[in-house]
Amino acid sequence: MTAAHPVRRRFLRNCGTLVVMALAPLRALAAQWNKAAFDARAIDESLKQIGATSLAESDQILLKAPEIAENGAIVPLEITSRIPDTRTVYILVEKNPQPLAASFDFADGIEPFIATRIKMNESSKLRIVVKAGEKFYGVVREVKVTIGGCGA
Repeated sequence: MTAAHPVRRRFLRNCGTLVVMALAPLRALAAQWNKAAFDARAIDESLKQIGATSLAESDQILLKAPEIAENGAIVPLEITSRIPDTRTVYILVEKNPQPLAASFDFADGIEPFIATRIKMNESSKLRIVVKAGEKFYGVVREVKVTIGGCGA
């Protein structure tokens, strides 16, 4: 029985090494998020941090959002970008304490469609920004909130 213990230990050590090696690429991907953009306290600063210094309005960004959200803690959104070469979609809420609510990256060949829920502190402009190639496009919609969601 004593011969089985070294084999078991070696097996467990090798399994642990494989797990660490498998998780290393995930850690590298997680490190690429734009902390400065998410930490920004003003919408202009968030836009600057994501690189959207000039923004063209586009009717190729389809945004399905309620005109009146009954509860700011769960505001449903559906976003589709029909802009060719869409790489990233950003969701910004003007009056939230931190305006950048979400960022979604898309690989080649993936349909840029998002269905999600966000929190809104109060009635505010909702801005969707799409990065396609090296250009930024946007659409803005006002959403009225009847019950606060971000700490209200």
